[in-house]
Amino acid sequence: MSPPMSSPPAPSIPESELVERFVRAAGPGGQNVNKVATAVELRFDVAGSPSLSEPVRARLLAKRDRRMTGEGVLVINAQRFRTQDRNRQDARERLAAFIATGLVAPKKRVATRPTRGSVERRLGAKRERSTVKRRRSAKAWD
Repeated sequence: MSPPMSSPPAPSIPESELVERFVRAAGPGGQNVNKVATAVELRFDVAGSPSLSEPVRARLLAKRDRRMTGEGVLVINAQRFRTQDRNRQDARERLAAFIATGLVAPKKRVATRPTRGSVERRLGAKRERSTVKRRRSAKAWD
């Protein structure tokens, strides 16, 4: 029995490639929300990052993710928690999860043909449906 396949190790992203901006969070929270900039906006340039290998970069850029800008910059907003530190941690965890999705190459689809039985069943069901609809036509009411 072969050992289970593990995904390749996640690339370590240096601090210099991450841009963090602290802003005031939206939503309920009263006076604290209005005074303290606890929300984090984390930006990571996927298109220009030297830390990512070319296949991983291509897979991440090909994703249809609304957090990705047209220039290939991933913008993650974290404001779930009350503290700046916890929101920073949350943003980095979400960045790691996003990068992890690009590490695994999708399996190639193996083209197969439908079996003769499945084709016959499908055509038989179409024939039955056709006769049911034909019997409903206005001519039957005359």
